Amino acid sequence: MSAGGADARPVVLIHGYFSNAFVNWIRYGHAEKIADAGFRVIMPDLRGHGESAKPHDAASYPPDVLMRDGLALIGHLGLTDYDLGGYSLGGRTTVRMLANGVTPRRVVISGMGLRGLTDTQGRGTYFRRVLTNLGSFERGTPEWLTEAFLNTTKGDPEALLRILDTFVDTPREEVAAIAQPTVVISGVEDDDNGPAHELSDLLPDGKLVEIPGNHMSAVTRRELGEVIADFLSA
Repeated sequence: MSAGGADARPVVLIHGYFSNAFVNWIRYGHAEKIADAGFRVIMPDLRGHGESAKPHDAASYPPDVLMRDGLALIGHLGLTDYDLGGYSLGGRTTVRMLANGVTPRRVVISGMGLRGLTDTQGRGTYFRRVLTNLGSFERGTPEWLTEAFLNTTKGDPEALLRILDTFVDTPREEVAAIAQPTVVISGVEDDDNGPAHELSDLLPDGKLVEIPGNHMSAVTRRELGEVIADFLSA
C-alpha cells in the first residue's frame, strides 16, 4: 500500500506482528498525517500477514527472511533517497535491514526497546505460547488480549507461528553502529520489549519520544503519526 504523491519523498513503514499495513498505519490516520506532511508512505504487508502470501511450510520462513524481503522491496522500487521505520516487529525488521546495509536518511523505531532487538526469543516465547494455546486464556489477561487482536486482524496462526522462526538477534554493537538520526517512539506504559530509553541511549543520534498508551494502544493514538511526521519533516 502507499499514500501520498508519487513525486513526494518516500518513507517505508513496516507494521507490527499480528498486524498489517492497514491496521498499523491507515486505520488510525498515521499514513494520512505523514502524507499531508509531504511524504509518499510505502506500507508493505510482511510475509505471513495482511494481503501478503501466508505459506505454512517451514522452508518459506528461514532466519532473517523479513529483512531480506525488505531489502528486496527497496531494490524493486529503486529507492536511493528515502526514510525507513516500523512499529514493533516492523521496528525490529528496520534494525535488521540497517545491520545489513540499507542507508535511509532518517529512521523511525517505534514500539521497540533494546531487549527486543538483542534477545528476540524473549517475546518470541510469549507469542509461541499464545499461538499454541488459542482459546485457553482467561478473559482480560495479556494473552487473551493478544488473541483478541489476532482475531481482529484475521491473522493466520500457523503462518504467524512460522514467523517466529525468522527472528534474528542484533548484537548491541550493531545497534550502536546505527548512525542515522533516529527517533524511538514508545507508549509511556509500554515495556513489552524492554525500556525504550535503553535503545535511544545507545544510538549515536537517537532521541526518545513517549506517547500515551501501552504496546497495544499506543499505535491507535494520533500522537504516533504526528511524531513521525514532525521527525521526518525536521
